[in-house]
Amino acid sequence: MYNFLRNILFVFPPEAVHHLSMNCLKLLCSIGLKRVIRSVFSNKTVASGEWSVSGLQFRNPVGLGAGFDKNAKYLRELEALGFGFVEIGTVTPLAQKGNDKPRLFRLPKDKALINRMGFNNDGVKVIAERLRQWSIVNRQSKDSPLTTDHSRLIIGGNIGKNKVTPNDEAWRDYEICFKELHPYVDYFVVNVSSPNTPGLRELQEKESLRKILVHLQMINNGKAEAKPIFLKIAPDLTQEQINDVIDLALEIKLDGLVATNTTISREGLTTDHAQLTRMGAGGLSGLPVKQRSTEVVKYICDKTKGAVPVIASGGIFTGADAKEKLDAGAALVQVWTGFIYEGPGIVKKIMSQLHDLEIGR
Repeated sequence: MYNFLRNILFVFPPEAVHHLSMNCLKLLCSIGLKRVIRSVFSNKTVASGEWSVSGLQFRNPVGLGAGFDKNAKYLRELEALGFGFVEIGTVTPLAQKGNDKPRLFRLPKDKALINRMGFNNDGVKVIAERLRQWSIVNRQSKDSPLTTDHSRLIIGGNIGKNKVTPNDEAWRDYEICFKELHPYVDYFVVNVSSPNTPGLRELQEKESLRKILVHLQMINNGKAEAKPIFLKIAPDLTQEQINDVIDLALEIKLDGLVATNTTISREGLTTDHAQLTRMGAGGLSGLPVKQRSTEVVKYICDKTKGAVPVIASGGIFTGADAKEKLDAGAALVQVWTGFIYEGPGIVKKIMSQLHDLEIGR
């Protein structure tokens, strides 16, 4: 059914389709069909509370990566689709429009996307207020399953810097977002690996990372309840750079890593070169990044002997793809491009296939 619908949706611009689809789902939930949607897409194969990472209990290991629900507008709808966790953002201190459109492109032959969104978001204060309202509604809601530590939707806050902020002042942007979102998210992801904000990836160097992460940890330790802090890294890092990240993570006792973000590589694509040229710059996600992502996950997990939890992201479409990441040592997995190509049933499908592959923990 979704394959037929996807053929129709793929005729239209991807960013417009994204908003249309999610707003239609929002409408269905608002007229009382959330229970029906949840019953269709819920998964009963894995008992709740079996996936524990950094002190958090996840009802299942399949999450939605940052960039899909940038502004925390669709949490109710994504919860109904069965996601174990949703990462909102990337959030910046000030609202920004992002890069000029078009900035999101499909590569159906490669089961991939290219995006150069540029951290478009409503700004941290607006998003924090939206999250505050979300938490109030779900405490009061009688039909919400978000009532126990073992069944509620886990929310991650992916934070970044504004485009106009120079790198030597970037730590201030991360601090602002961290403080504003801290009461409302369960964990944080520091994003220094998007290829779509000029100069951002320079912050992946060891000393730049140390400045940002240690500062956030100091703030975190002063809170009544500390929240886990993860770092998201690019698949394009050299082995030496990955080693620097690992060394720093172990040194400062970072809560975990997210591996990986999108790649700037275009190697091995079947999409016509002229078409790629017309699309232009941006981060490539989906099936082409699957192998490299798994390699990075396995390298980190092997080198740290599992001491640094890893959330795996990159090329996950099926239960077999998720198993590959989990077998490499990942604690959890995130989908994004796979959601676009596989549709709203992706979580149920992955969890069912994982169960068939005897991966239930």
